[in-house]
Order: sequence, then structure tokens, then C-alpha cells
Amino acid sequence: MKHPVVLVGVGEMGGVFARGLLKLGHPVFPVLRGASLVTAATQLPEPQLVLIAVGEADLAATLAAVPPQWRRRLGLLQNELLPSDWADCPDPTVISVWFEKKPGRDHKVIIPSPVYGPQADLLADALATLAIPTHCLSSAEELVFELVLKNLFILTTNIAGLRTGGTVETLWSRHRAFAEQVGHEVIDLQEAMTGHRFDRDALFAALGIAFAGDPEHACMGRSAPARLARALRNGEAHGLDLPVLHTIAAEQTRGTP
Repeated sequence: MKHPVVLVGVGEMGGVFARGLLKLGHPVFPVLRGASLVTAATQLPEPQLVLIAVGEADLAATLAAVPPQWRRRLGLLQNELLPSDWADCPDPTVISVWFEKKPGRDHKVIIPSPVYGPQADLLADALATLAIPTHCLSSAEELVFELVLKNLFILTTNIAGLRTGGTVETLWSRHRAFAEQVGHEVIDLQEAMTGHRFDRDALFAALGIAFAGDPEHACMGRSAPARLARALRNGEAHGLDLPVLHTIAAEQTRGTP
């Protein structure tokens, strides 16, 4: 029997990874919401991977509860990830997920999902059993760029979508100047939060490729207002002005586009 994998968080996304891991022959042990990670770790102290599949809002509390014997075995897949999120958990395996999984529907691939870390091959092989493409990165620097790209996609579409609505194809073809204004402020925030400078032309070129991968992708999900509020809090914490984001927030408060 192959080495076991622990799955913390058994939602839509966790279920996709569980299917792939099971198809590879790895036993998957779920840790349900409210269960003790410490207790689970005493029962299974040396899994090959502890895949944290909770939502981004629950990530900090979940990581704080991870027991010491699991801290070097973590896998992360959340949206809005940055290296500061795992500062106390050395050398995790991180995947920037570029496929969707909605209730009652099969997964939908946008572009290949980049993955980096000690168990990158395991996640790539698991997803390959489901015909979900990935590519393994060669450095931590590449990972940071890919995480920032995903954050640029999520935050730009969600926040700009609060004004425009519609799809990413509409946003990029009819409101591109506005989308780029939002995107530049998102990159300002990502640079402040990572302490890195990024090639903005490369980021926007990659963003266009992602839009082309699923042109009918809706801009504004249910999480859009919370993402905008979180971006503004993070900007304030880093001394950023972010005037375009503040204008959109004011529009939402007034209830006018």
C-alpha cells in the first residue's frame, strides 16, 4: 500500500484532490471541520502529505493548529496565498489552482496549475489521473510569481467586476483600461506584501492568457466584496493609498455603479 495522505477540509476542491490521490493508490484520511489536528496527528504521525484544503478565510487558524510533526509535510492550495501565509511551516508543497469545481459539476480547467515543493510530483500525478494539467516549477521565485499572477486574476476580476459585472472576456475587451488600473493597484499590493518587484508586462501578458483559457468566466463571485475589503485592509497595513480600489468601495457603499 502506498503512503497515506491526510486531507484537512473536505469541500469541493479537496474532493478533487482526494479522487486523484485515491486513483494513484494512496489512502486518504479526512480531517473534518471541528476535529482535532493534534488527535489526528497522534493517530497518523507520518503521512506523505497533509493537504490543507480549507478556504482562505480559515487558513490562518488551521495552520496555527497544525501539530509539530505535520509542519514539514504540508500542502497548500488556497486562493490569495503568499509566502507570509506559511512563515511558520517550512517548505510546504504549494499549488496555484487554475481549475474550478462547483457543486454538482465536474471540474473545469482554465490553464495548467503550477506546483512547487517536496510533494509537487505527487500532486501533479494525482491531478493527471483526472486529466487536470499541471507543471512543476523549479524555484521558489517562480512560485511567488505564479501566486501573484493568480492573485492578480482573482482580485482584478472580482474587484473590477463589482463595477462592470459580466465575464472576463467582456472585462478585457471592453473595459481593459479600467481593468489595468485595478490590476496595477493589485500588483502594488502584492509587491508590498511580498517585498518583491514584479515584471508587470509579464504579469498582464499571463493574465490575458488566463482570460483566454475561460473567456466566459464570471468576473464577480460571492466573495468579491470581502476580497475588496481585505485588499483595502492589507493596503492600509502597508501604507498604500489604492485610490481606484477606494473609489470602487465608495460606489458599493452608495449602491451605485
